[in-house]
Amino acid sequence: MPDWIAVILLGIVEGVTEFLPVSSTGHLLIAERWMPRQSDLFNVVIQCGAVLAVLVVFSRRVKQLALEWRQPEARDYLLKLAAAFVITGVGGVLLKKAGLKLPKEVAPIAWATLVGGVFFVVVERWLRGRATRDDITWAVALTIGAAQLLAVVFPGASRSGTTILAALVLGLSRPAATEFSFILGIPTLLAAGGLEIVSELRHHGTGGENWALLALGTAVAAVTAFLAVKWLLRYIQSHTFTAFGWYRIGVGVLILLLAW
Repeated sequence: MPDWIAVILLGIVEGVTEFLPVSSTGHLLIAERWMPRQSDLFNVVIQCGAVLAVLVVFSRRVKQLALEWRQPEARDYLLKLAAAFVITGVGGVLLKKAGLKLPKEVAPIAWATLVGGVFFVVVERWLRGRATRDDITWAVALTIGAAQLLAVVFPGASRSGTTILAALVLGLSRPAATEFSFILGIPTLLAAGGLEIVSELRHHGTGGENWALLALGTAVAAVTAFLAVKWLLRYIQSHTFTAFGWYRIGVGVLILLLAW
């Protein structure tokens, strides 16, 4: 298979799965069973394309927060976003210094995908008939920041999946949980991608990566992520996340079978 076709297909997989609560890591693992394996830099940086899609989808909200940051409501929201981001950033640095590395075996990623699916099914059943709210409390913001770290420790848990689940358990409505998770993903994923690029340039210069293919994968991820996020925002207006839970269970089982 030509590299450019593989990169387009992986960009589609990343774009569709990055912000859906289904584990982009797990899906990339399945895709790479039949396609050339890409570098860790590629897998991290194409996430930035998905982030660009979120910026477009939530452009009105982002613009409001940027222009009205002196207003109490916007300032409060931004402070909570910043606190969640700091928890993730500081925790991520400490975990890296402690020697945390992505597992080379697929089984831990498969189990994280599967267990996350079970939690979605259980939590959605528990939420039936319960009242939810739209306001982001400090408890919700700090818990979501910690939930992002959980996704770092257990690749396959899904960053969006863990953060949305944490918010749902604390009583946040699905649209509010999704919006906060997605907007928080903007600085989180951009920072991760930026650090990987800086590290690559420092250690290998510009010759260690095919930057044209990386740009192609990032662009494809941006387009597909835009479509996926727009669809999800409409979907959760009248549906729960239960279907995603069952889907994750199936993906987790599939990865375990492929590994076996």
